[in-house]
Amino acid sequence: MTTTTSEARPAAIASSLRSLYFVRFGFAIVWAIIVGVTAATITPLSATLLVLYPVFDAVAAVIDHRASRGTRSAALLYVNMGLSLLAAIGLAFAVTSGRAAVLLVWGLWAITAGLVQLIVGISRRSLGGQWPMILSGGISVLAGAAFALQSSGASASLVGLAGYATLGGIFFLVSAIRLSRTAKANDRSTEQLVTSNR
Repeated sequence: MTTTTSEARPAAIASSLRSLYFVRFGFAIVWAIIVGVTAATITPLSATLLVLYPVFDAVAAVIDHRASRGTRSAALLYVNMGLSLLAAIGLAFAVTSGRAAVLLVWGLWAITAGLVQLIVGISRRSLGGQWPMILSGGISVLAGAAFALQSSGASASLVGLAGYATLGGIFFLVSAIRLSRTAKANDRSTEQLVTSNR
């Protein structure tokens, strides 16, 4: 039995996304721990980490785009890259103004990026493992709105950003695990291809 191109393509995308999501989980957890410890004040370390998060998100979107080139979700990933780069630039300025400015920029980014993630997740439902991404996108919109509102208060705190990253990382982990079923189909098709070429 040979695997058709239409079957192999989604499986290959799922395999690539699974690996990417595991990396994103690890990055988010480590980032959240360090930011959580240094959240009391904006130090050179925490400022660097705040800017690094959306830069990492943009790089991940580039990798995602390469894996899913030609699909409906690929074009939306350009939007995600642009939003993440704008967020990184905005945060580079915001860290010099204080925690309230950081929360406002982060909140606006979380709202817009969350909407994109929600739409991308819906468009990828056929791959499997996308419900965590859909939920994550929706929660990101709500969290972003909360951060933006918090920025106008007197007790602006960056601790919530660590929680936001942790929850996002967990969603990536769950999605990666659920994508394993589709990724295994890719592994089987590769083995069959190797066998048939012998």
